[in-house]
Amino acid sequence: MSQPAGNSNDFCYRHPDRRSFILCQRCGRTVCPECQVQAAVGVQCPECVREASKAMPKVRRPLRFGRNSGAPVTYAIMGINAAVFAVNFLTTSIFSGGLMYQLFVYAPWLTAAEPWRMLTSVFLHAQFLHILFNLYTLWIFGRMLEQSLGKARFLALYLISGFAGSVAVLLLAPNTAVLGASGAVFGLFGAFAVIQRRLGGNSVQILVVVGLNLALGFIIPNISWQAHLGGLLIGAAVAAVLLATRERRQRTLQIAGIAGIVVVLIAIATVRVLTG
Repeated sequence: MSQPAGNSNDFCYRHPDRRSFILCQRCGRTVCPECQVQAAVGVQCPECVREASKAMPKVRRPLRFGRNSGAPVTYAIMGINAAVFAVNFLTTSIFSGGLMYQLFVYAPWLTAAEPWRMLTSVFLHAQFLHILFNLYTLWIFGRMLEQSLGKARFLALYLISGFAGSVAVLLLAPNTAVLGASGAVFGLFGAFAVIQRRLGGNSVQILVVVGLNLALGFIIPNISWQAHLGGLLIGAAVAAVLLATRERRQRTLQIAGIAGIVVVLIAIATVRVLTG
C-alpha cells in the first residue's frame, strides 16, 4: 500500500496509513482517533497510559470476606440486649435482681450444672450506663467488622469472644458472678486492632482505647477486667485466623481454625471445673 502524501510526522505512529494532527501530551507522538486516550488535559497514547498506570501507587485490596449487606447481626444483638435489659428492669420488684438476672447471670460455681450461662450472661446488663456504653461501642465497631467479615464470621467472633470472657472469669475470678457484653465487646476491640494492623492502617488510636478501657477495669470497682482480657485475646486470635484464611479455597481450614479455638476454650473450662 502506498503511503499518503504529506509529512510522515502527521501520521499515527501505530497506524502509518492514518493521518492525524493530534499529539500525545506526554511523548509528543502523533496518534489517530482510535489510539487516543482522553486525559485530564488533551490526549495520551496507549504506551504512555500504561507507563503512568505502572507508576501509580498500589492500593490495598479492601478486607472483604463476603458481600456487604449492612449490619443486621449487629442490630439484632443490640436489640436482644435492649429487650433483655427491659424485661429484667420490669421484673426487679418480683425477682431479686430481675428475672433475666436469675436466669442468665454467669456464676463460675454453676458452670458444671448450667454451662449455658457462660454465653447468656453476655446479653445481660444491670445498669443503664453499663448497657449504654456496650451498645454504643457495638454500634461503632460491630457495624464496621460485620460489613468486612460478613454476618456468620462476625457472629462467631462476637459469641466466641463473649465465651472467652466467661472462661477467663472462671480461671481468674472463680468466686465472682458476672454479666454484660464487655467480654464480647473487647473481642471486637482485639479483632479490629489486628485487622487494622494487617491492612497497614494506624492502630495507635484503637490501642489507646483498649489500654484505657483495660485500665478502668483495674481502677473502677465491680468491673471484670478478667472478662475484658479474655475477650480481647481471643478476639484477636479469631481475627488472626480469619486473616490467614481469606481465600475461598481455605474455607475448610478457616472453619477448622475457629473450631480449634472453641475446643481449646471448652477444654480449659472443663479442666478447671473438674479440678475445682
